[in-house]
Amino acid sequence: MKMADLKPEHFRWRMDGRVAIIQLDRPERKNPLTFDSYAELRNTFRDLAYAEDVDAVVFAANGGNFSSGGDVHEIIGPLVGMDMKELLAFTRMTGDLIKAMLNCGRPVIAAVDGICVGAGAIIAMASDMRLATPEAKTAFLFTRVGLAGCDMGACAMLPRIIGQGRAAEMLYTGRSMTAEEGERWGFFNRLCSAEELESEAVVLAQRLCKGPTFAHGMTKTQLNQEWSMSLEQAIESEAQAQAICMQTRDFERAYNAFVNKQKPEFGGD
Repeated sequence: MKMADLKPEHFRWRMDGRVAIIQLDRPERKNPLTFDSYAELRNTFRDLAYAEDVDAVVFAANGGNFSSGGDVHEIIGPLVGMDMKELLAFTRMTGDLIKAMLNCGRPVIAAVDGICVGAGAIIAMASDMRLATPEAKTAFLFTRVGLAGCDMGACAMLPRIIGQGRAAEMLYTGRSMTAEEGERWGFFNRLCSAEELESEAVVLAQRLCKGPTFAHGMTKTQLNQEWSMSLEQAIESEAQAQAICMQTRDFERAYNAFVNKQKPEFGGD
């Protein structure tokens, strides 16, 4: 399927070559999420697994902020009046967005500016790479509203990125992580100015689009699946994955380019 002409109702979508750029579209409210935007994002990332014209995704800030998380009035308020069945349907739906991001088969780069909290911080966390401005403020503030810090995979994923102790501090206290802390702890790959943030993220995404895109998808799969494997299982899984990649034409292209002292031009097959 092709997604270049996608016209979502609840977020911005545009293409730059084979890079899809997503932005939440409520800048006047620091881009909060709603029931509808959660669901539409989940469906979009599910579809990306089958997209023929998208090789990388940039989840960008909008209006100087990434996302303020779930909308207080449109999500948190209604949740207070729901029964357990309804609440579980909601929490599973938000988790399904993260599963869809992990399983979309494309590298996802978060470009974080300003406020990046709650579910917004989770979306950044679930991305493969994260760039940020010095003004970025990231907080997993679920305990601040009386909830556990274990939301949408945070207790599984955040310790693997920044370490158990640092993750525990962030998830227990709900305090903001500064951009400098985020870079030092490994949450952010690097910092750049607000003026350059999105363009830097797109440049990185374009670099990945040059391939080998099939191998990038395999890399993403292994990064996610090996969390639950023993070391021996991981080594065997990587042996199988690499053998599959060795059957691709991109592997042959790289060899021929090396022999002829040229730069390989990958085709994604």
